[in-house]
Amino acid sequence: MRSNFVLQEIWIGLRRNLTMTVALIVVVAISLSMLGTGVLFIQQVNQTKSYWQSRVEISVYLCTANSANQNCKGAATPAQVDGIRQTLSSMPQVQYAKYQSQQQAYSLFKQYFANDSSYVNTVSQNEMPSSFEVKLKNPSTDYNVVASAVTGKAGVDSVIDEMTILNKFYKLLGGLQNGVFIVALILIVAAVLLVGNTIRLSAFNRRRETGIMRLVGASNLYIQMPFLLEGIIAGLIGWVIASVLLIGVKSLLLNELQQYFSYNVGLSTMDLVEVIGLAMLVAIVLCGVTSFVTLRRYLRI
Repeated sequence: MRSNFVLQEIWIGLRRNLTMTVALIVVVAISLSMLGTGVLFIQQVNQTKSYWQSRVEISVYLCTANSANQNCKGAATPAQVDGIRQTLSSMPQVQYAKYQSQQQAYSLFKQYFANDSSYVNTVSQNEMPSSFEVKLKNPSTDYNVVASAVTGKAGVDSVIDEMTILNKFYKLLGGLQNGVFIVALILIVAAVLLVGNTIRLSAFNRRRETGIMRLVGASNLYIQMPFLLEGIIAGLIGWVIASVLLIGVKSLLLNELQQYFSYNVGLSTMDLVEVIGLAMLVAIVLCGVTSFVTLRRYLRI
C-alpha cells in the first residue's frame, strides 16, 4: 500500500468536508473533556473517601471558657477530660480516641487556613476547643451509641459526626459528576452521528475513485484505509484539544477545590495522565469503529 496515496486521500477528504470535520473535532473534544472531567471527579471523591474512612468519624469538642453551650460551666477541667477519656476508652465500639489540645487544634487551624492570614488573626488559641478525635470500629452502627454516651457529659460542648458532613459534600460532587456524564453521553452520541455522516459524505464524494479501485482489484482494506484514518485523525485532533481542557480542569478547578480538603488528597499528575490516556483510547475506538461500520455499505463488491 502506497503511503503517499493514503495520505493524499486523507487530506482530500478532510479538505472537502472541512465544515463537518471542524464540527466533528469540536464535538469529540467537548465530549471527551466532559467524560474525562467526570472520571477526574470520581477519582477525587474516591481518594477523599478512602482517606477519611481510615481516620476519624466523630469529634467530641470540649467546653472552653467562651462556650455558648449552657451545659458548659467554663473550660473543661482535667478531671472532666480524664472522665471523657475513660468513657470512650471503655466502649467496645471505639477503636481509638485521640486527645487534641487547644494548642494542637490551633496549629492545625493555622495550617488549614494558611492562605487566609486575615481570618487566622481573628481567632486566638483560647477560642479553639480541645477535642477527642474518635475512630469507630463500625461507623454505620456505632455512632449513635458512642454519641449518646458522651453527649451532655460534663465538659462536653458538642459531638460532631464528621462523616455526615463529608457525605453531603460527596453527594454534591456525585450529583455534579452524574450531570457531567449525562452531558458527555449525549455528546458522544452526537459525535458518533457526526463521524458516520462525515465518513459517509466523504465516501459519497469519492464514489467514482473507489469504484475504479474496485474494478482494478484493490482490496477492501486498501479502499477503506484512507476513510478510517480520516475519522481517527479527526478524533485525535479532538483528543488533543480535550487534553488541554482536562489540564485546565485539574489546574483551575480541582486544584482550587483542594483548599477545602484537609491534608493532601488531591489528584496527582499521574491520575491526569491516566484520564488523558483513557480519552485517547475512547477517541480512537469511537471514530475508528464508527468509520468502519459506516464504510461497510460502500465496500460491498
